[in-house]
Amino acid sequence: MRQELGYREKSGQVTKFGQWYADRVQDTQYRNAPWCDMFLAWAADKAGLTEYVGEFAWTPSHAAWFIKQDAWTRKPEPGALVFFDWRGGESYKGVDHVGVVERVAGKKIHTIEANVDREWLKRKTRETDKVVGYGVPRLVKANAERLDEIRSTERPFVSAPRPETGNGSPLDVLGTPPALLAAMVITTIVLTLRVTGRRRGTHRRFARRFGWPWNAPTTRRPAKTSSGTRPPKVREKARAAAHPGPAPRHPAPEQPARPARIRVPAGPAHQAAKQAAPTRRRPYEPR
Repeated sequence: MRQELGYREKSGQVTKFGQWYADRVQDTQYRNAPWCDMFLAWAADKAGLTEYVGEFAWTPSHAAWFIKQDAWTRKPEPGALVFFDWRGGESYKGVDHVGVVERVAGKKIHTIEANVDREWLKRKTRETDKVVGYGVPRLVKANAERLDEIRSTERPFVSAPRPETGNGSPLDVLGTPPALLAAMVITTIVLTLRVTGRRRGTHRRFARRFGWPWNAPTTRRPAKTSSGTRPPKVREKARAAAHPGPAPRHPAPEQPARPARIRVPAGPAHQAAKQAAPTRRRPYEPR
């Protein structure tokens, strides 16, 4: 920056700083625009400090950027950018000139400014009554580092990498949740079929087909007769064993026969009429 002291703009307000900025933003109107702030952008780029100084051509916007970065102050210090309002205002919106504080001497500041005295880049000694504020690149850098540190603590924890098992055995699948679920489903189906078979009498068929044990007592079938058939009682017992019916009832005890009632005729006339009438045999009486 000090190496550029004594630089003078060319006719038409053309400067190398304006040309550099115009190429930077791809806008030719900055080639002959007021160049006090474009000089600071050029110097910051050469020093690699653009991140902390900013890159502007419009001084109110540059002042607002420092305010947003929480790097705005009313106290001068070497290296700070000083923003002036020649009308004596106190708002950043009225800023119309900017320079760099080289040193502070009492109530005066010594600066390096571009586009002063209409065409020069030179040192100036200024009173502070026209100063709106100071933008401090040092604070911009400190705030950025603090924000980076805060963001680093807000990052979620990274889970530890799982150990590589390589080419595992196919039997490793048996311990997985899908394999356990499949085993539970198969076991439930088998138990359901066995219970249903016992209720419906179909467990023998499943036992013969799949070789399942059957814990029901076995009975020997009686031998057939010479004619190839079983005795009636044996058949009945086998049918009763295969299809058990309701429990047999005990027969009621035989009641003793009541003696026949003998009717006594009311009188002789009735007896004579009964003897004279022919005797009729009832259909159900034996002959």
